[in-house]
Amino acid sequence: MEGQYVAYTCYRVDPAWRRLPVEERQAAKDAFAEVIEDFTDRFDHLRAYTTTGVRAETDFFLWKITERYESLGELGAALNGTPLAGWLTTPYSYLATTKASQYTNARRARKLVPQGSPYLVVYPFVKVRPWYALSEADRQRAMDEHIRIGREEFPGIKNHTSYSFGIDDQEFMTAFECDEPADFMHLMLRLRDSEASVYTERDVPIFVGQHVTIREALAALDGASARVER
Repeated sequence: MEGQYVAYTCYRVDPAWRRLPVEERQAAKDAFAEVIEDFTDRFDHLRAYTTTGVRAETDFFLWKITERYESLGELGAALNGTPLAGWLTTPYSYLATTKASQYTNARRARKLVPQGSPYLVVYPFVKVRPWYALSEADRQRAMDEHIRIGREEFPGIKNHTSYSFGIDDQEFMTAFECDEPADFMHLMLRLRDSEASVYTERDVPIFVGQHVTIREALAALDGASARVER
């Protein structure tokens, strides 16, 4: 394994949890956050994104990048041992790895390094089977156009593509860092005109996450971050 494992895990809190006493909720959030903070050094990158108020079925997600597959399970088990875990579901969870792209000059898997943009747009991606029946030259031509549009017309959007063949239900996990979600909408609309778009089978669900600390993501679960002193 010369690359990295990349995982995205979405969480949703049971609304009944919000009826618990404030002190109990805070203790649960603290315990969960402490696990994330303790594990941060064990990952290449471990970042939290809030989706509160955006998607009905998720409240926040974690972007996990590591060279050790075992680290994913170790973190999951540690989080399961916290009080908050009893109130959380994981409606979506995705796994992928990095490798060298066949459509660029890269010969080794590139390291995924978040650039620190305020927003991350994530979605699973599957191509129709006729794509793989195209000649290498035809696929390269289509991807050259696809890559050029992203790099030249939307240079502020950073693409982090990883691969899921055989280890999860999708073929690719695509993640895009951007300064404004609307910027990504314009990129996707532009790509609808590209040749490669014809070969898309599925590219949903789409998650728009705002990068925050884990404690900020958890504070949004019960509105603690929105309370104003009177």
